[in-house]
Amino acid sequence: MTIALPRGAVTVAAPTDDGFTERRTLRRLGLRKAIPAARLLGVGLVVAAWAIGSAADLIDPRKLAAPWTVLQTGWELLVDGPLLADLGVSLQRAMTGLVIGLVIGTSLALISGLSRLGESIIDGPVQVKRAIPTLALIPLLILVLGIGEQFKIVLITLGVIVHMYIQTHASLTTIDQKLVELSEIQGVSRAEFIRSVVIPGSLPGFFLGLRLSVTSAWLVLIVVETVNATDGLGKMMTNAQNYGQADVILVGLVVYGVFGLISDSLIRLLERKVLSWRRTIAG
Repeated sequence: MTIALPRGAVTVAAPTDDGFTERRTLRRLGLRKAIPAARLLGVGLVVAAWAIGSAADLIDPRKLAAPWTVLQTGWELLVDGPLLADLGVSLQRAMTGLVIGLVIGTSLALISGLSRLGESIIDGPVQVKRAIPTLALIPLLILVLGIGEQFKIVLITLGVIVHMYIQTHASLTTIDQKLVELSEIQGVSRAEFIRSVVIPGSLPGFFLGLRLSVTSAWLVLIVVETVNATDGLGKMMTNAQNYGQADVILVGLVVYGVFGLISDSLIRLLERKVLSWRRTIAG
């Protein structure tokens, strides 16, 4: 026997004659079990559509080379061309700017999030910088720093700082006030409060900022390597554009995409390990 509730409500089991309540079936509202290599599924569909379009002559190979052509060109550039050298230079630039921006952005977020004085000094300038696109600073930085390596690394660093600061600062300032009051009642020292409450509470924002920062580093890198660069993937793609080599351009884009996907996956894996205590809808 059951009691029917209005539409949209859950059916509730009525008590049985022996006094026990019948167990009802729970409806799963969260996400289902994760699909292995799920993020590669969409990529595979895009590549499949690309291959079908190329094989059916629906895509002009002069504008968008076929996947097998890109693979062949990539292999030739890897074995006999400058791909490895250019890749090494690009990785060095991206990692240098990422690490410097990570340290500065996180430090600024901690100072601003844990101190009213620090927030009043730091938050305003960072918010102003956030409103100014990083790439819009290129003309000014060229005038100040020239067009050498320093200019490229500084521009990448500025993009990373903003992402790290915004996300980490937001996590720091949205920690539940009840946790603060409980720590005060328990007589917890400020150092212990920061170590046991503030830092764990800010880690989700920190990892989100790190993922966005990696994406920003790759994005800025592509642009700065087209500004009077003598090496790097961006320079390789610029030269290919001048000679109408669509396959070489696509090789560069594929390399950017692969490294971006790998770096994001590694950060996700690290996040799951560090935040294994947190239960979310994603599992």
